[in-house]
Amino acid sequence: MGILLTGLVLFFAIHSVAIVSPGLRDRMVDSIGEWPWKGVYSLISIAGFALIVWGYPLAKQIPAMVYLPPLWLRHGSLVLLVFVFPLMLAAYLPGRIKAVTKHPMLAATKIWALGHLLSNGALADVILFGAFLVWAVVDRISLKRRDQSPALAAPPSKYNDAIAVVLGLMIYLGFVLWWHNSLFGVSPFGI
Repeated sequence: MGILLTGLVLFFAIHSVAIVSPGLRDRMVDSIGEWPWKGVYSLISIAGFALIVWGYPLAKQIPAMVYLPPLWLRHGSLVLLVFVFPLMLAAYLPGRIKAVTKHPMLAATKIWALGHLLSNGALADVILFGAFLVWAVVDRISLKRRDQSPALAAPPSKYNDAIAVVLGLMIYLGFVLWWHNSLFGVSPFGI
């Protein structure tokens, strides 16, 4: 469990710089330069993510259940997760989806985490997906009071929403039918 927790702390600490101290990034860029800051940010993010990937399966070996979700809720979460990949893509394909949701990547993260919390009740699951859900909610709230730098994205187009939805649904189907089981050893259908 310690490896998972260390990974989560590293990953969310660096991803929370703008939440905790909105001017820290700018001060770091002024101090060490933009590319060195991006390098430090990336290294800490990758280290945290690697520890999460390593620590999660180890933590899953601890048979501690927080709750046991009913089977219908597990299948219901599959419906909820349909929106995740289109929202993720909409973050980089400006269109109506992005305009309505304002922060589609955070919306996707919240839905992804909630969907997994609805279908998984082991302690490691609650810690992992709960941490992502709490962070995404806090980050979304903090965005209301801080300046945002523009993110890299495709040029606006009337086709961006259709591209996000079609590609997102294709990725979702790929995950549900093949990749989730091969990457994580868990079939979304419980088979």
